[in-house]
Amino acid sequence: MNQPFDSEGEKIVEHVLRPKDAATLVLVRRDADRPRVLMGQRHGNMAFMANKYVFPGGRIDPGDMRIPVASELRPEVAARASHGVSAARARGLALAAIRETFEETGILLGERTARVPRTRAPAWKKFFAHKIMPRLDGLEMIARAITPPNRTRRFDARFFMADATLIAHQLEGAETEELLTPAWLTIEEARRLDLPSITRTVLDEVEARVNGDTGRAAPFYRFTRGKPQLVHI
Repeated sequence: MNQPFDSEGEKIVEHVLRPKDAATLVLVRRDADRPRVLMGQRHGNMAFMANKYVFPGGRIDPGDMRIPVASELRPEVAARASHGVSAARARGLALAAIRETFEETGILLGERTARVPRTRAPAWKKFFAHKIMPRLDGLEMIARAITPPNRTRRFDARFFMADATLIAHQLEGAETEELLTPAWLTIEEARRLDLPSITRTVLDEVEARVNGDTGRAAPFYRFTRGKPQLVHI
């Protein structure tokens, strides 16, 4: 019997997996005639959202919880990101967004420093090799979404947004494992691509904020007893 697929092209499974904490970063450039966001296409052989265009992001790693930073999340952002989790977990999720962006695009967010901390986390060792300390004060949390039940992969993803002026360094020709040819796209260009539905929804949040609605609450898309639910945090 063939296994069914949902509207996103993902396989549907009978058992419900517990979602894994994850983080995504929406980088916005405002140095041209229109704002542009950083996106890339996932490889076709990926088990989750193959060939879809997405923002860089991924699961939190244990090492993300212990990384020193040049500046912390602003109190209001930390409070929003801490919804349902500890403050330390929220901070780790913000750092996961920065690390995943580095791993997938070669972009390092933060500030230059002569001294960097020691760490056992392989990805952060590579990050610190460029003498950059991550900064969290420029991040906003603009959305949160939990993958629907009965999927082969489930994530509880926090979507952070930051201005491209936070970029301290970018590697040339960085090889990535998940994103193909990351590119800066206008919101209109991005909407014409093959996007997951949540990415399309987050684009609406990005557009509202770049147009001046910076005080809006963050939507949280989740499921209660198998039914979709939207709250704001």
